[in-house]
Formats: sequence, C-alpha cells, structure tokens
Amino acid sequence: MVATSDRTLVAPEETRYPSPVVDMFHSHPNLADEVNRGIIQSEIEGGVFLNDLPPSTVLEIQTMHHCYRAVMLGGCEALLSGHPEFCPEPVQVAISGSTWGGSMLKLQFVGRGMHLEFRHPQYPMPIVTSPIQEIRDTVAMPPVRLDSRAHGAHS
Repeated sequence: MVATSDRTLVAPEETRYPSPVVDMFHSHPNLADEVNRGIIQSEIEGGVFLNDLPPSTVLEIQTMHHCYRAVMLGGCEALLSGHPEFCPEPVQVAISGSTWGGSMLKLQFVGRGMHLEFRHPQYPMPIVTSPIQEIRDTVAMPPVRLDSRAHGAHS
C-alpha cells in the first residue's frame, strides 16, 4: 500500500486489478486427497445442479446399465423412469445427488462418472445407480394448439 497526500491508502498498480488467469479448482485442506480428487474430477467431467433447473426440464441420464428419464418438478423432486424394477413407469422420487461410489454425496448434483442416488417412495433405503455416462437436458415445451382452419383462411 502507498500513502497519498490526503492519507488514503492506495494499492500499488500491479495489485489493483485481478489477474486474468483464474484458478477454477481449489482443493480443501481439511479433506482427504481422494475426496478432493473426486470433487475436482466432477467439475471436469461436468454435470448439473438440480436447483439451477426450471420445473419441466427433462434430464436423460445414461448410466452403464440403464437410460433414465427425469422430469424435474422443482428442487430435487422428479418423475423418474427407466429402470425395469424400480421405475419402469414414471414415479415421483427425490434425487439426493451423486456419489463417487462411497458414502460422500454431492447434494442435488447429477454428474458424469458419478452414481445417481435417489429416494423411492416404496423403498426404505436410497437407490444408487451404476456410473453416469452421459446427461442430456431439454425443457419440455407446453402443448401447442394448432389452428384447424385451412392455410390462408383468415377471419
């Protein structure tokens, strides 16, 4: 810091503006290296935070064994289908988030390379999928009402 004549402190020129290089991934000093690697890998692989999605967003979640379809209802609630035993037809579930295969959960996040964890109303324990291979999202469009009049016919 440099003192000016009016006694205000001014930072030297080289510290006034942030560096154009941004370090995106930070490890946490209180977490194990394996956990930090998992968190950083989830950032690299990509995924989606459920709170960022508007209701009616449709997620297609391809795991190693099944292709799930989740119609988001808001927050972590979704109509989920795609598993022959747990949800052959859409069932309302709460998506807890994704895991790396252990007990640590990245809340309300669906991430590539991770395991989706959701709560089904008919099962007491959470259901955990095989690793997620791909995630695609679309926003469901409202039904369009077509005009039955012939083209060019205006009233």
